[in-house]
Amino acid sequence: MATQSFYLVNDNPATARAIILSEKDDLKSLQKTVADFLQVAGKQEIGFQNKERALVHLGEILSNPEPVGVTLDGHGVRQIQGPDGLPAVGSFYEIFPDHLGNHDRLFKKYGSVIKTTNMGKTTYLTNDPAIGLLAFSESQFFTKKITPNHPLYALKDNTALFLGDTETANWAAGHKFIPPCMSPKAVRHYTPLMQDCVRDCFKVFDELDARNESLNVYQYMLKLASGFIGKIVLGLDLHQMDEVDSPIHPMVTSRGDWYARLPFGDPQRLREVRKKLYAMLAAQVDTGRLTTGSDLPLHDAALDAKCVLDYLLRAVDNQGKKLPIDLVYSNIVVISAAGFTTTSSLLSWLLYCLVAYPGNQERLLQELVDHGINEKTQWTPELSTSLHFLEIFVKETQRLHNPSYQPGRTSKTEVILPGGYRLPENEVIIPAIHAIHTNPKIWTNPQRFDPDRWDSEEIKSRPAGSYLPFATGARGCIGFNLALAEVKVLIPELVYRYEFSKDGDEAVEYDPEFQLIRPVNLYVRAKKRTTWPEPSMKA
Repeated sequence: MATQSFYLVNDNPATARAIILSEKDDLKSLQKTVADFLQVAGKQEIGFQNKERALVHLGEILSNPEPVGVTLDGHGVRQIQGPDGLPAVGSFYEIFPDHLGNHDRLFKKYGSVIKTTNMGKTTYLTNDPAIGLLAFSESQFFTKKITPNHPLYALKDNTALFLGDTETANWAAGHKFIPPCMSPKAVRHYTPLMQDCVRDCFKVFDELDARNESLNVYQYMLKLASGFIGKIVLGLDLHQMDEVDSPIHPMVTSRGDWYARLPFGDPQRLREVRKKLYAMLAAQVDTGRLTTGSDLPLHDAALDAKCVLDYLLRAVDNQGKKLPIDLVYSNIVVISAAGFTTTSSLLSWLLYCLVAYPGNQERLLQELVDHGINEKTQWTPELSTSLHFLEIFVKETQRLHNPSYQPGRTSKTEVILPGGYRLPENEVIIPAIHAIHTNPKIWTNPQRFDPDRWDSEEIKSRPAGSYLPFATGARGCIGFNLALAEVKVLIPELVYRYEFSKDGDEAVEYDPEFQLIRPVNLYVRAKKRTTWPEPSMKA
């Protein structure tokens, strides 16, 4: 047995710690042992040096009379940097209101991991896909633990799958029962409902066209998406698309967490609405309990259920146990809210890309015509996936205009990230999805909207983790199959029936205070089509 002390270069040698090594160790096993001991994560080349030179042989490393310095990819450990900030507000004015653009600027200035403070909260962000993948992994280094620095802290609920900590019994139960009802097989039997929901809204868009009026895209996509979610999650018709001016259902009311906590005016009303919402959902759950069918194993229940609520009330695991009813209540709320907020934002950006980037609406319409799609088409998942331009158009929209941008994970211990960045224990790091998706080291001309890049050699050579619209890992979005299936029916249906054009020249802004990226001032005209292109020769 041999003993040697090691420290990370750029740290004080006095911080060196001794490692007992086996005589059978070789240089490669020594590197792994040292990396594990010093909490070095990911693929980083471990090197050794003393005060004078690099040490490249095992013997000279072990016999060095003083502690041995450890390098990471040829350099020492780095402290994560960021703007100094101001008293009380921290980095707020360095980041807002354009947090997407300002984060990009800070990555260029400080490197691939940055540290920011905002109103007393410290957050770390990265635009490095390798670090993002590490953060998303449930490992010895990272987990989803919603601390006071986490973006979801104001909404934390350890009885709900999306809003709770991973290392809890409630999360394990939710993660067993809920994903089966969001699987591709389960989602496909909701396809006719997707078709019916979008066609039910035609009377509203037709009337707006007859009035020669534009529509606020997000508001109507919110009505459309939440109406669909109301039906597939709760089996409930929200009646939001009955008429042009039908009000948004109280269940759909939402704002940023800061707003909901103010003690006066509208926020107080929102708290009252929230109480009514929970009461309404409780009544719907109780009704569902009276009309539900027979119990079934998880995957069978997912294929037989009338809606997600019906599934959660009927599904049993291999031990004959059900999801506890209190977890049914909380998860129904979160599934509903997460479903309509994310999908409405994505639908809005898809319409934005149709009107903002010339030629794409025409290409999509031509593809629909070439595939024989018309107003009588009966949609299936196979039909949706056969539309190649639709596929790459959605992907490029999610790359450049993805609604989700701040999925946070918390370090379980001090960890040395790729690049040599030291992240302290119990700190929140955010794989900044927009910054990863537009990282110029990964993407050619990243700010250009170019669906055809998805057919290029560039896509084949990009690093893992460079495209993560729904995050990944055990805590990735469980509803991504449903969201993609939905938009791949709704958008073609809308484009086949209407010609969309942007109303006005005002720059489209996003809401910096919302949990998702959504356009707040996008107005379009939806003009009912009377003519369509001929099928192309290549069809």
